[in-house]
Amino acid sequence: MLDLNDIAMFVQVVRSGSFAEAARRLGLPSNTVSRRIQQLEARLGTRLMQRSTRKLTLTSAGLAFHERCAGAVDGLVEAGHELISGSQEPSGKVRVAAPADFFDFLPMEWVAEFLAAHPRVQLDFVLSDAKADLIAEQIDIAFRGGPLRDSGYVGRQLFSVQSGGLVASPAYVAARGSPNSLQELANHDCVTSAHPSGRTAWRLIGPDGAEEIQVVGRFSANTAQALRKATLAGLGIALLPPTMTRLDIHANVLVPVLPEYQHASQGLNVLYPSRRQLPLAVSAFIGLVTEKLTALDAMSEVHKSAGG
Repeated sequence: MLDLNDIAMFVQVVRSGSFAEAARRLGLPSNTVSRRIQQLEARLGTRLMQRSTRKLTLTSAGLAFHERCAGAVDGLVEAGHELISGSQEPSGKVRVAAPADFFDFLPMEWVAEFLAAHPRVQLDFVLSDAKADLIAEQIDIAFRGGPLRDSGYVGRQLFSVQSGGLVASPAYVAARGSPNSLQELANHDCVTSAHPSGRTAWRLIGPDGAEEIQVVGRFSANTAQALRKATLAGLGIALLPPTMTRLDIHANVLVPVLPEYQHASQGLNVLYPSRRQLPLAVSAFIGLVTEKLTALDAMSEVHKSAGG
């Protein structure tokens, strides 16, 4: 097999006009350069240049070989320079796997802000509730809910399992009032996941530990996003993941209900295939999402502490 370093050295010798000058430019002993060219000729089975005390002259085979190789060597050198340059500035395509409703709690404006700040970066989103195979699907970053399990990937928690999410719209609270106890939920319309019995059990952690309450309502659906939209429309009180409601609470289009009762959410984690040589574009996007969600989380806690 040909050594690409020897080919690059041959191109340098031709451009330098002598072994001595090529050796000086490459920072190598002249006899090393001469020996490497002889090894290249031996592998090719032909002489590439005629040597004399005054100058080097390419043979016809050497001329043809140089014409074929010079552009390729330049291309390799240029590619290396681009990578070195790119390692100083986020660049390239970042392939992101995320849940289907990812952009319901991560505003597209954040993506626009990121792309404006990093003009050499491209984002490619693969949205699905199925867990992506990061290696097989060439995924750079995956956002997943639930506990981090040993998957062979590098994982980091963006925010942890935490209190969540009895919420209602201000219009519903104004019309029906806000329950003062968990038991009073039985007298309210609750927006719930579809169940054949028409009743749903909510298990919450309160001041006295775990409690369960049976709730009913006039609207049910099988996706969290549909439940959120129904809650925004004032159809009742819902139990939703904090990842889905934190922006709405911050915007005051949803308000917490019975905030002393908590529901364990799954949290949100970010995964990537390897910690080694993590591209700047990947780490920059992880940094943006982490910063934004952490800020929203802090605002939600301030809002909660202030009593809504």
